[in-house]
This record gives sequence, structure tokens and C-alpha cells, in this order.
Amino acid sequence: MLIILVLLAVASFAGTIVLFQLQVLAPAAVLHLALAVGVMPLILGAMSHFVPVLSRSATPHWAMRLLPLLMLVAGALAFFSLAVGHQDYTAAASLAFGVAVLFAVWIVRRAAVAVGSPHPCLYWYLAAIGCLLLALLAVIAMAAWPQHYPSLKRFHLHLNTLGFVGLTAVATLQVLLPTVVARSDPQAATRLRLHLKWALGGTLLIALGAAWYAPLAYLGCALWALPLLQLGRSWRRLSAGGILRRDGAASSLAAAYAGLCIVLLFGAGHASGSVNSADTLFAFILAFLLPLVTGAASQLLPVWFRPGMQTAWHEQVRQQLGAGGAYRAGLFLFGGLAVGLGWHAGIMLTLAALLMFLWQLAATLRRHLIGYHSGT
Repeated sequence: MLIILVLLAVASFAGTIVLFQLQVLAPAAVLHLALAVGVMPLILGAMSHFVPVLSRSATPHWAMRLLPLLMLVAGALAFFSLAVGHQDYTAAASLAFGVAVLFAVWIVRRAAVAVGSPHPCLYWYLAAIGCLLLALLAVIAMAAWPQHYPSLKRFHLHLNTLGFVGLTAVATLQVLLPTVVARSDPQAATRLRLHLKWALGGTLLIALGAAWYAPLAYLGCALWALPLLQLGRSWRRLSAGGILRRDGAASSLAAAYAGLCIVLLFGAGHASGSVNSADTLFAFILAFLLPLVTGAASQLLPVWFRPGMQTAWHEQVRQQLGAGGAYRAGLFLFGGLAVGLGWHAGIMLTLAALLMFLWQLAATLRRHLIGYHSGT
């Protein structure tokens, strides 16, 4: 199922770029194609893979593995509601809220039965789910208090992007990048343990500031900068050589980190009203989500397709998916930066990079993954 969710997320990104260029749907609908249909189910699917590892517990029950599919249904419902101009999103938000509650309960139970202390990344995941729950409550509140719709919409937006997606991504990056570059990061757990309060507090302040009182957003950006700067300093010391390679997933993951830093600055501009909100959101997708998902997929797809002991086959597939990773990452980053600054033609850079990855993914699936699955 994780492979399907990855492919669906990449397809949703491609659809988002095409619809952005054609301008045939409202921006909110186009954004939800990427965020609600593509990313939200994928994050829950990825969490279902990482949580048992972080808590040193058993693989999830089949019923838990179906929750990302229910989240996909909720995301699709939200997308189609926005696409046809329907103003009541309560059904989609309520379904997603129920799924998120079940997922949060599962994480708490896994932490309680963990062998030893659970990895601090687990608490970042729980905080991310908490932000998602608040974001969904804001959607439900829009129907009850339509006079507060603009403020609740901005609150929902930032809790989803910097909260649900951002917290999950930053925590996962600190676990995943050392694996990609084959160098342990002994300070990762300590950083995660110490920095959650700053990242979560910064997210809440940015959401509140964007919705109701802009100065809070500036303080929130400063709080978020603390863990991001420390992470960047640690990566430069431990993994600079691996990150700067032309091929591999590391450059894409590093570009996602850089993209998040850029989007954080755009978010401050959005709170002050100096940056267009739709452009900021598209920059979030292009400069952050695209390098994040393509980089993580390059590393994890072989594991998800053939679990168990890592072999030369896994490494070969990673090399083919990661070929030219630095070039793709640069195009994603510069394309997102251009769109965030209002130069919409910059999205063509991102489209070129995404088509490059799609070609590599299709070739790799045909040559290796499908062949393995059929027994050849």
C-alpha cells in the first residue's frame, strides 16, 4: 500500500502543476489535490512504517494499515467539494478528524508498550497529528461561524503545512538522512527531544498570528528557526560530503530542508500581507514537498517493495532512482522560490524535474520492481 501512496502522491503533484498552469480550478482545490489527496494519506502511511521502528514494537494490525486509505477518501472528498464550489467541507473534515484521532491513539499506545524509551521522533509525530486535529476542527468551525471564515482558513492552513507536514518532515529527516549518507548522527535524538517545544510553539504562534495577530507569527518564525538552524549546523558537520553528491537521495532531502527555511520566510511575509497566500502555498509544495517526497521515495521504495535484509538489489534500485538527485533538487528549489516570489513561469523548472523523476521511476519499476514481483 505504501508504494501505491507514493505513486499517488507523485501523480497528485503532477496534476497540481498542470492545473496550476491551466487555471481551470480554484487555487484552493488545486492545493488540496497535492496536500489532502497526495500528502496527507502518504504521511499516515509513512508513520505506520516508522512508528513500530521508533517504538520497537510489532507491525501494525491490518485495520491500522487501512487508515491512510480512509484519509485518502477524506482528502478526495475535500478536493471534489472545492472543485465544484461546494462550501460545506464538514463531511470531509469530520472523516479526516476521526481517522486522525484513531491514529493518535495508536501512537500513544505504541509509546506506552515500547521496549525501553520510545525514540523522541515519536512525539514529533504525535504533535503533528495534534496540529492536524486542530486544523480539522478549524474547518468544522467554519460552518458554525462563517463570519470568522478568513481567519479560521489561515489558522487551518498553517497548522496543516508547518504543523502536520512540517513537524513530521523535520523529525523524519533527522532519522532518515543519516541512513542515506551511511553516517550516524549521535545528537539526533537529543535535538529532537529538546527542540519539539520550539517547533510546536512556533507553529502555533505562526497559525495564530496569520489568523488574528501578525506579530505572533514573527515570534513563531523565530522559534522555528532555532531547531532548523541547529539541524543545518549538525548536517554540515556530519554529512556535508554526502549531501553535496550529484546522485542519491541526500541532496533532495537537504533541498527539502532548504525549501522549508525559504517557505518559513514566505510565511512571515504572508502574515504581514506582503506575499500572496496562494503563491506561498505553491512554493511550499514545489520547494519543500517535491524534494522531500522524491528523496524519501528514492531511499524507501526498495525497502517497501522488498522488505527484509538489504541486498545489492536494493542498492541498485536506490542508485537508479537517485541518479541526478542534485539536479532535480536544484530545479525543485529554484522553481518553488520563483513561484513564491510571483514569477509563475518558474513552475516549468519544477515540472522538468518532476518529469525527470517520473521517467526514472517508470523505468525502474518496469526494469526491476515489476520483474521481481512477477518472479523474473
